[in-house]
Parts: sequence; structure tokens; C-alpha cells
Amino acid sequence: MEVVRPEPVIRTVDLTKIYNNGGVPVAALRGVDLEVQPGEFVVIMGPSGSGKSTLAHLLGGLDSATSGEVWLDGRRLDTMSESARAVLRRTKIGFVFQFFNLIANMTVADNVELPSLLAGVSPREARERREELLETLGLTERADAAPSRLSGGEQQRVALARALANRPSVLLADEPTGNLDSRNAQQVLRLLDKVHKSGQTIVMVTHEARLASLADRMIYLFDGQVADDAPIEPPGRRTAGGLGGLADFGG
Repeated sequence: MEVVRPEPVIRTVDLTKIYNNGGVPVAALRGVDLEVQPGEFVVIMGPSGSGKSTLAHLLGGLDSATSGEVWLDGRRLDTMSESARAVLRRTKIGFVFQFFNLIANMTVADNVELPSLLAGVSPREARERREELLETLGLTERADAAPSRLSGGEQQRVALARALANRPSVLLADEPTGNLDSRNAQQVLRLLDKVHKSGQTIVMVTHEARLASLADRMIYLFDGQVADDAPIEPPGRRTAGGLGGLADFGG
């Protein structure tokens, strides 16, 4: 009997992005085809200038492709107007960036609650979701603090809570540990692993090979093209020297 695969959460077809650099065309992406299945944790890697962040911005509807297609939850993103893309981002995509992008004059609680309110969720439901996330991420005691009073690791955890507020189809993380020391980076990675195990689809861009061990699959970009797309060996079958799971991140 034929096995029917689920519809990908993300799909790109011949995706190309060309920038104009002083009148000289520069191809950041050159015909990228990829699929991300529901519940997958996919890491996108490659050297600087390979197109990793450009791809993340196109997947999240933050930028427009020069040509090709981007599909999110069965809807074609690249042909939408900017206002339509903004609505889809608000309800379908959670963003976590290297620099936390928290609103400085709002408390932790308000930063986390805001996406739900913007999406039209009732204040009561938004508050309940906020409290659930802050408890899960160990931030309940910091709810009334301003972002400036938090450590870098705490700020990234707030950013993660905010990204998860609307139960997005995809959590899109672009270098989420790039601005953290090793201890705080390990904590954020544990939390990403935890939300993935709860069923969250995650696409993470990173240049650090050691971070890929948490993912199900690695897509390697080189010169704007997919040079490799391969599953990552499960923790139980990795060598003793590998990261292999949360225990290997210290703690």
C-alpha cells in the first residue's frame, strides 16, 4: 500500500535571490529546493555568505524572492502582498534572532503577550498562554522586569517565549545562540530541544556544527545552493565523543 506523506510545512521551488550591489548583481540564492515536514527540526548550515540568513528571511516572508516559490502550510507566500504576508507571519511563524529584538519599554510579560493580542486572541487567553510559557521557560519570577534588567540568556528565553506565543506552524531561529556565552547557549538549546520534542517544527540557521546535533536533518548551503541535505544520526547511535543530546551540553 502506498504511504501518503503529509503536506510539507515549508516548501521552496527553484528559489533565487539576487541583490544589486552598486549596480553589480550578486546571487545570494541560486535555485534552492527544499521541504520541511511537520514536527521536523531542520538546521541550515554553511559558510559566511552562503545564503543561510537570506534563505531564513525568505522562508519567514521577511524578504521577497527574485524568482521561485515559497509555500507555507499549503499557501504560496511569495505571491502575497506585504500586508498579507504580515498577517501570515503573525499567526504561522515564530521568529528567534541572534539579537533579541525585545521591546525595551515593555515588561517581559507584555513582550510575550503582545503577539497573541495582535493576532486577535482574547486578553484572558493571551495571559494564560503567557503564564504557561514563562513557567515552562523558567521566567515566571522575571515577568515584571524590563528587558534591560535581564541577562543575555534570559532575554533570548523571553524571545523564545514570544515566538511560541501563537503556537506557530514553524519556529524560525536565525543564529539564536550567536550572541550568548556557552552556558546561556546551552540553556537555550535545551529549551529548543524541549519544544521540538513537544511537536514543534523548527528551522534553525547556524554556522556552528556542534549545534546541529539536536536536529533531525541538516541542509548545507554553499555559494547559494544546497550542497547537501541529509538526516542527522539519532543521539543513541552517535559516537561517545559526539554531542548526542542534552547531557552532552553540560549541566
